[in-house]
Amino acid sequence: MDMNKLLLSGPVVLIRGAGEQASGVGWALAKAGFRVVMTEVANPLMVRWPVCFGTAIEEGRWQVEGITARRVDDPGSDCEAAWKAGEIPVLIDPDLKRLPVLSPLILVDAILAKRNLGTKRGMASMTIGLGPGFTAQEDVDIVIETNRGHNLGRIIYSGAAQANTGIPGEIKGFSKERVLYSTKDGVFKAKRAIGEQVKAGDSLGEIEDEVESIQVVSVIDGVLRGLLRTNTYISANVKIGDIDPRGQEEYCWTISEKARGIGSAVLLSILESGILGTPCLKV
Repeated sequence: MDMNKLLLSGPVVLIRGAGEQASGVGWALAKAGFRVVMTEVANPLMVRWPVCFGTAIEEGRWQVEGITARRVDDPGSDCEAAWKAGEIPVLIDPDLKRLPVLSPLILVDAILAKRNLGTKRGMASMTIGLGPGFTAQEDVDIVIETNRGHNLGRIIYSGAAQANTGIPGEIKGFSKERVLYSTKDGVFKAKRAIGEQVKAGDSLGEIEDEVESIQVVSVIDGVLRGLLRTNTYISANVKIGDIDPRGQEEYCWTISEKARGIGSAVLLSILESGILGTPCLKV
């Protein structure tokens, strides 16, 4: 028996989304032995794609901190094969058309769209929504706070998460300055790579259309923690890059403290809910 192989034999948990925060959740639940399955759109826009299981949509397979995800097409047979191999299946199914086939015990909406894109109580025995757009005991059973700060990871049993501020969380005194957004529709061409140290004024890439090319420029010093893959078509006001002013390259290749905290909160909410039998914790 391979002692390094992940044993995925627990209840099925479906996670909507396979981006950065969703991957933190998927990683934590897979470590706990749940049969995790993740759904994504056909062309996901993931800035921190090295730590996203959704990268498997394009690559076929992708590993994040020792756990491998594989793209699957037939959830009926392919998911079981992936779980037996100790891997997380990821499939293109943004509208959950395969929900009856997957029949999850637990559904986690981790799209982080700042609004509910169709998740409802009753889609699974337990439904969990991450961040703004969900209200516990109305459209989902439980909400997890995703806003950075004192309440990050708080389990909300009744009511909603904090409203979307539209302002990125602060890291080392920087907030809006550390995140880059597109100013127009076009094709993004990367000039730098994730993990590189950059300075204010450096060109990280450009957005091209049939008329012109606009440079994407860093406004602070730091390590390039996230950047869309080159030749990605984007619309205006889409997140392009993420500069970490702490400057630690190793942070680029590992799950963030935010995603890890949210993943731990989701796991805790499941364990204390009693859905697996006797609650593991008394509250």
